[in-house]
Amino acid sequence: MGHRICIIGGGPAGLSAGYMLAKKGCSVDVFELSDSVGGMCKTFPLWGYQVDLGPHRFVSKDKKVNSLWLEMVGHEYKMVHRKTRIYYEGKYFGYPLKGIEALAKLGAMEGFHCLFSYLYTKVKGSKDEDDFESWTISRFGKRLFEIFFKTYSEKLWGIDCKDLDSDFASQRIRKLSLGEALKGILGIGQKKHATLADQFAYPIKGTGYIYNQMAEKIEELGSHVHLGQCVQSFIRGDDGQAHGVRLANGQELEYDFVISTMPLTLLVKALSQPEDPIRNVLKKLSYRNTILVYTLVNKKDIFDDQWLYIHSADVGIGRVTNYNNWVDDITSDKDHTVLCSELWCNDDGPMWKENDETIIQKVDQELEAIGLIDQSDIIEGKVIRIPRSYPVYKKGYKEPVSKIEAFLKDFENVIPIGRYGTFKYNNQDHSILMGILISENICDGKSHELWRVNTDYETYQESASITSSGLATDKDPKLE
Repeated sequence: MGHRICIIGGGPAGLSAGYMLAKKGCSVDVFELSDSVGGMCKTFPLWGYQVDLGPHRFVSKDKKVNSLWLEMVGHEYKMVHRKTRIYYEGKYFGYPLKGIEALAKLGAMEGFHCLFSYLYTKVKGSKDEDDFESWTISRFGKRLFEIFFKTYSEKLWGIDCKDLDSDFASQRIRKLSLGEALKGILGIGQKKHATLADQFAYPIKGTGYIYNQMAEKIEELGSHVHLGQCVQSFIRGDDGQAHGVRLANGQELEYDFVISTMPLTLLVKALSQPEDPIRNVLKKLSYRNTILVYTLVNKKDIFDDQWLYIHSADVGIGRVTNYNNWVDDITSDKDHTVLCSELWCNDDGPMWKENDETIIQKVDQELEAIGLIDQSDIIEGKVIRIPRSYPVYKKGYKEPVSKIEAFLKDFENVIPIGRYGTFKYNNQDHSILMGILISENICDGKSHELWRVNTDYETYQESASITSSGLATDKDPKLE
């Protein structure tokens, strides 16, 4: 008989863990607070279309992760050629930045300013790279940082770039620099960041299809996914360990392990006492909220990108997704377009408390202001709010996270995973990997360090990627 396991949260990490554990013979209960699975990777119907919660693409080099993704999707996917650009002062710049293109579009004087700033930084050198601003300036120069990184990053995080830890840059753009961009133009072997692949695999029924499939397969294996169920607290034994959970309806259930994808701060509150010193540490960590505004537009061919980064400081929108540019299968009517605009805010910010109609009107005006649409073409709008969507990498955040990690080690059978659960800016592949690794730790006696995933952790012995023909590895290059 396998272990009895509770999983809090039905997103990519929780469902990946649940499926892998159920396959290994465990009895699994996944408790998801909302009425559908997928977490931030949900797909849902809107105005006759299938749309995601913002843009979600899947790219991984890990063979285990890719194999699990393919097992779920089968043949129901297509390869999408990636096109994303930066919008700045009425012009579009390729992303990742292409050195000559960026300098040319900025104009002769601005281009010279950027190039001089970059060369000056290279000659001067940088002694301090522990914040996002200094890290990025050292690779692009101060002027390009101000144009292409500062505004967008401060919109997203709500703090000055000097207060943002360099971990965000090292995880997201660590292999990018103006030098690399210029090498690419000159044909000198430009390096590519794994998350900036030229193409990516996308399910023809939307990103959420993967996680719907996982939930169905968990049920088929005799385990269960419970929707609309809230885990209220933990059942603690005399030994101090958590031996089960208590649901909001008062039901108490015993388990051998509890895997949590709830926000790390909430997990610590659930396990600690009000007087415990660890509660003071929680004040140093925060999450950023997302507001998604969907706009149905009576127009097609608005722009060619899957999404645009909006770097103009005079509008609040940070990113705009165009679902017409993913796969034809999710857009049934090409005479219209569904756009998704992203705004970010804190719990105590005025926007989070603003009514939907005001937010929709604001976004409509901003989309027109940057020249994407005319307000006369807008048919309808819808707002979706996602709390705690981004763990804020405020400078110095690693110390409180380390203290929390040490605190949680006393609870041998409570294991946090996922973006929320480990306070990491995970992509889908990182969260899926965490789910796979925890199943191996529990059932196969492995000792993977889950806190290192999405930092310097790599599990694959050979590089693998998904192509239109399936899984391609270094040993099987014929798949293209």
